[in-house]
Amino acid sequence: MAKAEDNQVKKEVQHPFQRLQTELTQLIANSSIGERLPAEPELAKKLGVSRATLREAMRTFEGQGLVRRKQGVGTFVVGQSKVIDSGLEVLESIETLAKRISLSVSMGDMKVVEVHANLEESEALRVTEGTTLVKVSRVIHAEKRPVAYLTDILPKNVLPESDLNSGFTGSVLDLMLHRGTPRFSKSFTDIQAVSASPDIAKMLEIQRGDVLLMFVARLYDENGEVVDYSSSYFLPGYFRFHVVRRVESANGLL
Repeated sequence: MAKAEDNQVKKEVQHPFQRLQTELTQLIANSSIGERLPAEPELAKKLGVSRATLREAMRTFEGQGLVRRKQGVGTFVVGQSKVIDSGLEVLESIETLAKRISLSVSMGDMKVVEVHANLEESEALRVTEGTTLVKVSRVIHAEKRPVAYLTDILPKNVLPESDLNSGFTGSVLDLMLHRGTPRFSKSFTDIQAVSASPDIAKMLEIQRGDVLLMFVARLYDENGEVVDYSSSYFLPGYFRFHVVRRVESANGLL
C-alpha cells in the first residue's frame, strides 16, 4: 500500500512536460508498428496540453526514431531502428558504417550540379569567389525512410565529370578512397545541433524546426589543401557518435 502511495505522490509532483512525455511513452509502447496516432488536436485535448507543447514533445520521440510525422498525413509509430554508432576518430562514409552493422541503406534523391563559389565556399576551399565548383547533394535512406542529407562541394579537378560517369553511387568519400587520390591528411569538423530549414525538412520528411545533428567538415589532402567542403544533416534517432579522448593529469597525459 505504501509503495502505491509513493508512486501516486511522484506522479503528482512530476513536471507537466515530464508527465506528458511519460504518457506519450506509454501511448507509443501500447501502439502497433505502423499505427497512426490520434490527430494532433484530438491528442492534445485528450492529454490536456496545447498543440504547441504536444508538438515539442513529439519532436523528442521523432528524434529517437520512435515515431514518424508526415506533413498533412499524421504521426505513425515505427519500430526501434538500428542505430549507426561510430567514433569520430576515423572518417568513414555512412555506407561503410551501415555495412558494419548490416543495415541496408540506399540513395534517395541525388543531384550533381556546377555552382559558383560564394564567399563562404571560397574561404573554405581557398579559391577565388565565383570559381566554378562541383556540388553533390543526396538523401540517404535507411529502413524505408530518409535519415540523412549530405552535400559535398569540391573543385572540379578533384571530382571530374569522368568520375561521375563511371559508376558513381553518391559517396564522394568512398569514390576518392577507392581512386586513391587525393591522399588525405586530416578532416576538421564542426558539430552542432540545428533546426531543420524548410528545404531540408521537406527532403527528410520531418517538420520544419525539428532538431538535426549537423556536421560541417573540411577535408585536407597531404599538401594541406582543402579538397572537400561538406555539410551533413543527421536524424538523431538513427545516429550515435562518440569520441575517445585522452585524460591529462597534473604530470602530463595518462
